[in-house]
Amino acid sequence: MFFDSQFWPFLVAITLLSITPGVDTLLVIRNTSRGGVRDGVLTSLAICSGLFVHATVSALGISLILLQSAWAFGVLKLAGAAYLIWLGLSGLMAARRGQGLPVAGIEEESRAVSVWRPLREGLLSNVLNPKTVVFYMAFLPQFISPGDPALVKSLWLAGVHFIVANLWQIGVVLMVGSASRWLASPAFSRWLNGVTGGVLIGFGVKLALTRTPG
Repeated sequence: MFFDSQFWPFLVAITLLSITPGVDTLLVIRNTSRGGVRDGVLTSLAICSGLFVHATVSALGISLILLQSAWAFGVLKLAGAAYLIWLGLSGLMAARRGQGLPVAGIEEESRAVSVWRPLREGLLSNVLNPKTVVFYMAFLPQFISPGDPALVKSLWLAGVHFIVANLWQIGVVLMVGSASRWLASPAFSRWLNGVTGGVLIGFGVKLALTRTPG
């Protein structure tokens, strides 16, 4: 059931999806820049943990309800858009302050970032993204045979996605972490926060303007 003929096409598709730059990658880069490798890894783990929520929702058919209810989908869409815009505005405010990013090992933080902050930001970024709901609802059933237990198989496939996505994102974290001296520069801080903040706001606005199905 787990390593059937449908597993390998799924693995290829989910790998290509994972390495495609998007909101998750931007958030991982931003949080690694803010708090070092620890923040980046925790953000990645939290983002990918949200996949199990979507897999469960998809298997239980709640996603179908959301897709058929314009009101429910609209609320989820606007919540996700508002959260992305809030993250983006936070980045722009940090860019305006123009301080060097508190990168671990380069600059001691006067007030350490709570371990819960990257976990919360990563999880909410994923769970509040209605595109992931739609994706899992449309994508996962293609790899679940009629005789398979839907919930177990969905969670298994989400687990594979969790591993693949974390391998990629933690690789990004380590690459960003190796550039810590650049990241400690106030000029680079303003540039990075400004660019990621603007892009996150763009993602949020685009999501908010996306036509609600139904």
